[in-house]
Amino acid sequence: MAEKTVRGGALPLYIQISELLTREIAAGIWPDGTRLPTEIELAGGLGVAVGTLRKALAELEARGLLERRQGSGTYVRAKAKTGAIYEFFHLELKDGAGLPTARILSLDKMPHPDFAPRLGDSASTAAWRVRRLRFLGETPAALEEIWFDARHAANLDVESINESMHLFYRQNLGFWIARVEDRVSVASCPDFAPPDSPFRQGAQLGHVERISWGNAGTIEEYSRNWFDPDTVAYVARWV
Repeated sequence: MAEKTVRGGALPLYIQISELLTREIAAGIWPDGTRLPTEIELAGGLGVAVGTLRKALAELEARGLLERRQGSGTYVRAKAKTGAIYEFFHLELKDGAGLPTARILSLDKMPHPDFAPRLGDSASTAAWRVRRLRFLGETPAALEEIWFDARHAANLDVESINESMHLFYRQNLGFWIARVEDRVSVASCPDFAPPDSPFRQGAQLGHVERISWGNAGTIEEYSRNWFDPDTVAYVARWV
């Protein structure tokens, strides 16, 4: 069986599947104690080869999200922290979690913006700005603007940036996001919405302003997301 193409090939397909299943577990689509379908059934439903699915399930078992019982099947286990790449991504489709992917619209090195908190040790005067169109599955879900300190990289290009910014930070810039603070409100659609998206300038959208702290305790990222509340919800869970 030919595997379906999943948007955003920056992440290996088995990781994309493990992340999708992680989000579905967190969303309650697969509640704690649920026995998953057989590998053949689940692989068929996801449109991937059984070997790819097995690698994804092994990843989730290693994180403690799944338990394999000999002769019985694979079961979901409850866990507060999933260890997922998208651990801090709180937007979900209203009819299902959806796998987050992204299309970069622009990448620019700019003076540190006045509206954002100072990044890192506050010594740097420049920051990288990334603007993206975020998808959940095949659905355009949000417009996103991310700022991070230019001290981490003097030069960057679009091809060097991983689809998951948090994974990119960890693998390429030497830090990781340890905690975040979100402020949810309503705001007008920004002017960088691409014409092939459903977002229209001036429309009222859900808005998430985020400050992210790195593992050294300093602010390492500032971001803003605009999402359509008719199709997407902001969801935060505590166990």
